[in-house]
Amino acid sequence: MARRKAPLIPDHLLDQLLGGADPKTAFAKDGLLDELKKALAERALNAEVDHHLDQGEQDGRSNCRNGYGHKTVLTDTGKIDVAVPRDRLATF
Repeated sequence: MARRKAPLIPDHLLDQLLGGADPKTAFAKDGLLDELKKALAERALNAEVDHHLDQGEQDGRSNCRNGYGHKTVLTDTGKIDVAVPRDRLATF
């Protein structure tokens, strides 16, 4: 019998992500793939604003987070609403 290639993402993690939903819906609009795209984009944006704020402003002014704005991003599967972090001085 042929050996199965080890998956990049373990099966138990995929089962947890699907959360008992029908796997066919993962590829549908607003399915698991769209949720993963949104989560990854928001996580990356939050990491970027954290890095931006850690560096400080060149002129010595203090800066901090100031809520979120909302943007619609077009993907190959449709539109995704993303929460974009803001900073007080609007330099991000």
